[in-house]
This record gives sequence, C-alpha cells and structure tokens, in this order.
Amino acid sequence: MNPIDTSREKARSPARREPRGTGRRHHGAIAQKLGEAILSGEYTPGHVLGAEVVAAEELGVSRTAYREAVQVLTAKGLVESRPKTGTRVLPRDRWNLLDPEVLAWAFAGAPDIRFIRDLFELRAIIEPAAAELAARRRNEADLRVMESALIEMQEHTLSSEAGRAADRDFHTAILRATRNDALIVLSSSIGAAVNWTTQFKQRARALPRNPIPDHHRVYDAIAAGKAKAAGDAMRALVALALDDTSRSME
Repeated sequence: MNPIDTSREKARSPARREPRGTGRRHHGAIAQKLGEAILSGEYTPGHVLGAEVVAAEELGVSRTAYREAVQVLTAKGLVESRPKTGTRVLPRDRWNLLDPEVLAWAFAGAPDIRFIRDLFELRAIIEPAAAELAARRRNEADLRVMESALIEMQEHTLSSEAGRAADRDFHTAILRATRNDALIVLSSSIGAAVNWTTQFKQRARALPRNPIPDHHRVYDAIAAGKAKAAGDAMRALVALALDDTSRSME
C-alpha cells in the first residue's frame, strides 16, 4: 500500500504536540484507505492487518493515528482487534453496510454487483411503503421540501453533485414525512445509496434516460394524498433505477 503523506509526522519531534485537526485528518485518511481495501476485497474476511507498530510503519503514520483509524473501522463492524493476534477483518455479515461512509468506500472502486442488487432490493422494500405513509401523513412543509428538491434536480440534472444532493433531499423528505422515527433513522443510508448508485450508473456513460419525471409522479401522488398510487409510483421509480443501472453495467 502506498504510504499516506507523512511529512508532518516525520518532521515532528516526539515531544511536540500535533497541530489541531491534523490527527483527525490522518486517522480519517487511514480509515478510508483501509476501508476501501476491505470493501474492494483486497483484504478479505479473516485477513490480519498486523500488529499496530508494524502496520503504522507500513502506512508511514503514527501509532496513535493508526489506532484511531482502527477504532473507526471497528465501530463500523469491519474489523476487530485482539491482544497478540492483531486486527482481523470480520465476516461481511458483520459489516455495517448501510453506514454512509461504508457505502462511499464500497463505491470508491468497482462495487460488488450483488451488493448493488441488495441496495435496490432494500429500497424496493422500504421506499414504496414510506411513500404510502408520506401520502397519509405529509404536511405542507414536507411538500415544499419535496417540490424544492424537484426544482433543483430539474435545474442541475442528476449528472451534477448539486442535482444528486437534491435527489437525496427528495428521498429524505419522503422518509421524514412518514412521521416514523424508525424509518427516519434510515434516511441517511437510503440517501447515500441513492447518491452512489446514481453516480455509479454514470461512470461509463450518461444516464440512459431522464429519471426526474419518475420523481414527479411520486410527488404528485403524495401531494394528492393517494397512498396506493404513491407506493406504486415509488416502486416503479426504484425498478426503473435498477434497470438503468443494469444497462450501464452491460
């Protein structure tokens, strides 16, 4: 693995305090580097990253920065550390795959096609039901947020970061409109899944079609208070998004 920038590490004497924020940047960069290696399959479940001293030297960072990075990975269920045996990559079913940062690491390279399918299956289960609840429980403030997001999506298109951010806002607004705290907790994960799959389908070529009208149909049904129509429209939106993604992988 290529060492992370260590110019500050090498220049600093042991007694000198690390500049404010530097440690956070270092351990964040290490966590990302290791996380991407795990999600890409470079480090498979059961792989031992090695003792702290050795691993830190290989990465060219301080032991403190490495230890903090491992704590981040541990909190996300990717690794566990034990005395004498070092840090081991955990089985995939222990990973917090819905953590937005883990999703970002998964899509940093070429994500597993089965994982993309899994994300769309999750969305197909959660989002149509959420759209139905939103149609029953939404208020005018919810509708304004959804409408504003649609306008931003139309203006910027989903090929831009601004357009994809508006897309996330649209899906988040629907989950919030359910007034169901358990569903609202999923909003950051669903939003990240929407964002990264949309980016993924555009890596090789432009989107095969404009998906914004699909979002308008969901909004129209929610605004009209038609629960079944909202669920059906969202179900169609997710299915068409999966179809677009499948085409982009051909």
